[in-house]
Amino acid sequence: MILFAHEGITSGQRSVTVFFMNILITGAASGIGRGLALKLARPGVSLHLCDRVEDDLMKTAALCTEKGARTFPAVLDIRDRQGMADWVSGAAGERLDMAFLCAGITGGLPPASDDGWVMEREERVREMIDINLTGTLNTFFPVVTAMRQQERRHDHSGANLRGRICVMASVAGFVCYPGTPSYSASKTALDRFIVANASCLERSGISLTSVCCGFVDTPMVRQNRFPMPGLVSTEEAVRQILRGTLRRTRRVIFPAWLVMGSRLMDLLPPRLAERYYGTQPSAQPAGMPDF
Repeated sequence: MILFAHEGITSGQRSVTVFFMNILITGAASGIGRGLALKLARPGVSLHLCDRVEDDLMKTAALCTEKGARTFPAVLDIRDRQGMADWVSGAAGERLDMAFLCAGITGGLPPASDDGWVMEREERVREMIDINLTGTLNTFFPVVTAMRQQERRHDHSGANLRGRICVMASVAGFVCYPGTPSYSASKTALDRFIVANASCLERSGISLTSVCCGFVDTPMVRQNRFPMPGLVSTEEAVRQILRGTLRRTRRVIFPAWLVMGSRLMDLLPPRLAERYYGTQPSAQPAGMPDF
């Protein structure tokens, strides 16, 4: 059942109208997750919001409720595989139109030890992989299972889909950056997994979109103590993410110059790329927050 028309997403001079009903968002307590929730919130929309930070999650839910949406916040850690499966199953109900998988963490190298040793802490590496990659998959697979059971539905674009899934990767997934080894690795794996599966799942009626963006002005990156080239506002990031997801774009990238530059850097011999990366403040010990 079509409940409302969403008309705030533009492409150039053309307005895009799209119909939604039931939407799931992880990482909804802040940043891009909260931005998406607020953009989509309106009467006729059900928003199932998940995060492990309860106070901020409830604030997001309250703001969305004020805009007329029905909100269903769930305080969950995406590393809880069974908990996420149960939550997605309940949130999907009869139909799940869209899922935005935004939960994730970042961080860099710790300070150098007294003997000059510099390497990410093992616990931090495992946490990064567990949340950014495994945790996202803990949401992805239950969402796919729920959408597979739905009937296809034509939308304004003529697409005949069961649902759309959008996953937050990163421009960091295109480079072997010495300042963020495990973050880059986790986002590389996530992006490749989503893009590689996109064609097969679309034939079955599920559209996949991977978002590989640079710095977005969110609480997570405001703790960085270095210049962030290409920094974009959360509002602009949300606009581009929604536009790409609605167009069934395989990979949404922004800013384009930063992503393309990163891909070109990755074509260089590693030792040559390291000479440049080694001059960057974010690649130094303690150059980024090590939570």
